[in-house]
Amino acid sequence: MTSARVFKNLCNLWIALSIFALSATTHAQTPAPTPTPSPTATPMPEEETIIPTFETQKLARTYILDVPSPRGQITDRNGVSLAQNRLSYNLAINFPTPLDFSDTQTLSFVHEKIDTAGKLLGRKLRISDETILRHYRNRGIMPLEIAQNLNEAEYKEIKDNLPPDTIVRPIYVRVYPSGKLAGQVIGYTGKTGRNPDGIVDNHETLWPETEGREGLEQTFNDMLTGKHGEYKLTFDKDGRKTSEKLITPPEPGYNVVTTLDARLQELAEKALEAKAKRGAIVIVDPSNGDILALASWPTYDPNLFVPSISSERLKSLQNDPDIPLLPRAYRSAYPPGSTFKIAVGIAALESGAVYPDDRFECVPSIQIGNLTYHNWKKGDRGALNFVQALTESCDTWFYQAGIKTGAEPIIEWALKLGFGAKCGIPLRGEVEGRVPNDEYMKATHGRRLLNGDIANMSIGQGDIQVTPLQLAQAMGIIANGGTFYQTRLVQQVQTFDNQVVTAYQVRAKRTLDLSSETLDELRTGMIHVVNGAGGTAHQASLDNVEVAGKTGTAQWGPKNKERTAAWFAGFLPTDHPQYAFAALYEGDVGTNMHGGSTAAPMVADVFKEIYKGEKVASRRERRDREAPEVRRAEPVEEEDESD
Repeated sequence: MTSARVFKNLCNLWIALSIFALSATTHAQTPAPTPTPSPTATPMPEEETIIPTFETQKLARTYILDVPSPRGQITDRNGVSLAQNRLSYNLAINFPTPLDFSDTQTLSFVHEKIDTAGKLLGRKLRISDETILRHYRNRGIMPLEIAQNLNEAEYKEIKDNLPPDTIVRPIYVRVYPSGKLAGQVIGYTGKTGRNPDGIVDNHETLWPETEGREGLEQTFNDMLTGKHGEYKLTFDKDGRKTSEKLITPPEPGYNVVTTLDARLQELAEKALEAKAKRGAIVIVDPSNGDILALASWPTYDPNLFVPSISSERLKSLQNDPDIPLLPRAYRSAYPPGSTFKIAVGIAALESGAVYPDDRFECVPSIQIGNLTYHNWKKGDRGALNFVQALTESCDTWFYQAGIKTGAEPIIEWALKLGFGAKCGIPLRGEVEGRVPNDEYMKATHGRRLLNGDIANMSIGQGDIQVTPLQLAQAMGIIANGGTFYQTRLVQQVQTFDNQVVTAYQVRAKRTLDLSSETLDELRTGMIHVVNGAGGTAHQASLDNVEVAGKTGTAQWGPKNKERTAAWFAGFLPTDHPQYAFAALYEGDVGTNMHGGSTAAPMVADVFKEIYKGEKVASRRERRDREAPEVRRAEPVEEEDESD
């Protein structure tokens, strides 16, 4: 990968600059200029002129300091960098030796340097007198940093006008070149500690390292961190430097190659930003389980945490009512609404409780126990078979079919499709979702599952909860004909010269014993959902590729704060699926929306771009499928084209 070659060059530059910085650090400790050591650490003239005696050897002090290594990159599947390093500069003061300043002299010396540097930088530098004195007393042989992370303009202004006894120290800091893109997946870093102010000790790092605090930065922190280098400094009894050399160069961290496709991720985030205040879009490859996009909205820019985030900015993110720090794609679970009718349909058909040609009346409502359960449409739709009921998303049809099937087959097939269990991605905080059973109902509601509960579950309401990632995973299983692949977010970890350290292979967890008849019924129904006359997802239809899908709309939360989760999930192209997806639109309290009118258009926006420029296929050129015959007691109104 070409980015690896660039990264290697940056690493070499980093090592050279680190040595230069340390050489400049110790320069003021010697009576004469010291040449900058090269990476080979050849003996310096000064080192050769020192004639050690028994006394100087006995009183000499040697320090072995750790040189932090640059973190490895995080890239998408094509080598596009999502997290890398950039060169930054810190301004520091060197104290003259021997260290015999009084407190007053120390403060006067530092204040003068700070004032001069501040005028050059055009900003006020503030360092407390306590900090200055503590540094001088404990570690005066080391530079005192007075300004961190100089911007480009500041660096240009000061690099050729350095006041005496000041140096510019180059270091690497984390940078996220694509900003918000996949921010909640990549995560961010933070400093492992503040700048040391105690007595200089062996194997302390030259400056604080960074560590992963969220996302892949956190999960793969040990691999991304790399190995410290070692730099040796020797001083005589008077505090004069006698030698310095790089003993061991730092080894850069490994690169993490994800399965994400940066273009798909960007299109998903743009669709969410344009059409949803809150939501998520997940796209997977049904042929191997790779996650191509894992988008949540709103999100955040990890660059806000570089080199550190202010308490005010962090508090603003934490208190934002839309919760931008929450990756909804895998850390939030919602009732799936009518998208769950696919699992119910599989259970009904595979158990033999319902046959493809069996018809149930799609009436406006039915009585179950003491309660009335309504269809989302008010009119009587007549007797429908499975394909017709899925196309129109008839709730009352699925109440009847679900109760006839029973809870056990529905729960069994829901679990087979991956609901109620983590997908196993290497990100902390993934939630399991929930498929309620008798045990859960007894613990939560004090009773077993009743027919009313089964009716609710049959339309994806009640206590059932799924994540957008789980729903996309289930769509992938249906798209490929029944193979449940282990979901992958990371392909491999490799060195900067492309040597693979760890590979995460494509792995089929199990194969679902789905009959070809059931699969054909499902696919036919899902195609008509998007393309059929009575379908609920016409707004996801594309001219040059055929989409199969299922809409869903569900309410969750307490009655006075009830929100709507609007879904659209499916796959495309229908003949040879390349993508399986799930889109979620999370509504505000009290708002009324549907999966067909809010979630489906987001998916259309993404794949319209992916298939732009391809040959347009007319309806006649597509696989010949007979549209379902649907009895209509009333015309389908525009606002009804949703679920």
